[in-house]
Amino acid sequence: GGFSITGKIKTALIENAIYYGTYLLIFGAFLIYVAVNPNFNLQWNQLQTIGIAAANTWGLFLLVLLLGYGLVEIPRSHWNGAKRGYLLMKTYFKAAKLMTEKADAEENLEDIMEEVRKVSESIKYNHPLRKCVDTILKKCPTEYQERMGRNMDDYEDFDERQNSYPSEKSLAKLHKQVIYSVQRHRRTQVQWQILLEQAFYLEDVAKNESSATRQFVHTFHSQEPENKIIQYFYTPTVEWYWECLLRPWFYRVLAVVLATFSVIVVWSECTFFSTKPVLSLFAVFIQLAEKTYNYIYIEMACFLTIFFLSICVYSTVFRIRVFNYYYLASHHQTDAYSLLFSGMLFCRLTPPLCLNFLGLTHMDATISHKNTQPTAYTSIMGSMRVLSFIADGFYIYYPMLVVILCIATYFSLGTRCLNLLGFQQFMGDSEMTSDLIDEGKELIRREKRKRQRQEEGENRRREWKERYGNRDDSTRSRAVHTDQKESSFSETNANRPLSKYTRSNGRTERDRIELLQDAEPLDFNADSVNDDPLESDSGR
Repeated sequence: GGFSITGKIKTALIENAIYYGTYLLIFGAFLIYVAVNPNFNLQWNQLQTIGIAAANTWGLFLLVLLLGYGLVEIPRSHWNGAKRGYLLMKTYFKAAKLMTEKADAEENLEDIMEEVRKVSESIKYNHPLRKCVDTILKKCPTEYQERMGRNMDDYEDFDERQNSYPSEKSLAKLHKQVIYSVQRHRRTQVQWQILLEQAFYLEDVAKNESSATRQFVHTFHSQEPENKIIQYFYTPTVEWYWECLLRPWFYRVLAVVLATFSVIVVWSECTFFSTKPVLSLFAVFIQLAEKTYNYIYIEMACFLTIFFLSICVYSTVFRIRVFNYYYLASHHQTDAYSLLFSGMLFCRLTPPLCLNFLGLTHMDATISHKNTQPTAYTSIMGSMRVLSFIADGFYIYYPMLVVILCIATYFSLGTRCLNLLGFQQFMGDSEMTSDLIDEGKELIRREKRKRQRQEEGENRRREWKERYGNRDDSTRSRAVHTDQKESSFSETNANRPLSKYTRSNGRTERDRIELLQDAEPLDFNADSVNDDPLESDSGR
């Protein structure tokens, strides 16, 4: 929120000093204990290894938590994606939740913009803090900038008034709130449009499943221009066979393959400490290839193993959401805080992920207890044998907890706990979930009707322009001529009584007007009524 580079650096140093000061205190206390204790005679290389071991211990703690969730959730999400209507119901649920977040973001933006308007009206152009206010206004949406610019007075001198002006610190705080609220509002708007496109497409899939023509028909045409090559090969018939027939079976087969990999990983995590006999399946595969010197097979086996472990761990990071403050949003809608938080998390997870892979394949000397050539990882990170209670205890037995985490994820214990705490989660047997699904379905139906009306209006305007575009000039001149005649006629009849009954539609209408002007209204209270009211002597 600072208005200068110095202010930004100062704020960042203060906030990071508080955060990392806790780590420094813990490490300093540990270092003092090692220096005082005579049993430890550590050199600089060993001290560096201890620091790396501490970082890897924390990273392995996070790794097992994320891995236990990904090993179950990734195969299950693909299996549920093959079910008919499951993705559509989940999209309805997301729509109801996102609409609440979207309304909250709009309300928050309105409140922040009201504060900005008050500050902008109090601090005028001759105030030294006006440049800070201009910086804040540039971050506001365009419609709010235009609205605030109408009430500005450049010529009135406000220095003579005894007003209480905000300080630069409060303006920096307001600047930070404006940046966050505008980014959140833009993110919810983009996510809402993306979710609408997904819902409309899933509704089209459900509607086309019973199509007899076997051609995929879209309710709305894509707003983005499609690639000519994709449009040539991905015809409506191919799209129907893929979306309605082949894609569910492909997802089921993929879910079975991923579930098989997950079972192999869980078994290997629980048994990789056993070297005689070798129970880890990944170690068995590598040792079989090692005997035949099949280097290509070793590369492919290592690549697939690390690839699957990375997918399970890193995809869970993309699903982490810490109170709407730290989470990754698609389509370039992630804020700077979430990007830095996720980047630091990836950096902390990658080294322990490599260490865990070396343990699964028995390539780490700490696990295999062989005096083999050290790996590149060990040569950089150092051997973990310096701290025996971590190398022989934590690194070996802690990964077994992945079994408990997989069981908890399979029975959705975390989702149920969050649901009990008031955070709405998608659960099929919950009454709150069914209510949110109904609400989301109504929201999608409303947006669909709105878009259909817009497209119908655009089509009518396009057809009108194509049909009557050549006669626009003659029609416009004829309309102008008719308006002039009507205006002149209305001016001539403006001074006549009963002019509100006049109509300019020809001679017959003018005769009717004259008849109304000369006729006498009937008096039903009189003793007798004349047969011809025009012959009556009494005037009006």
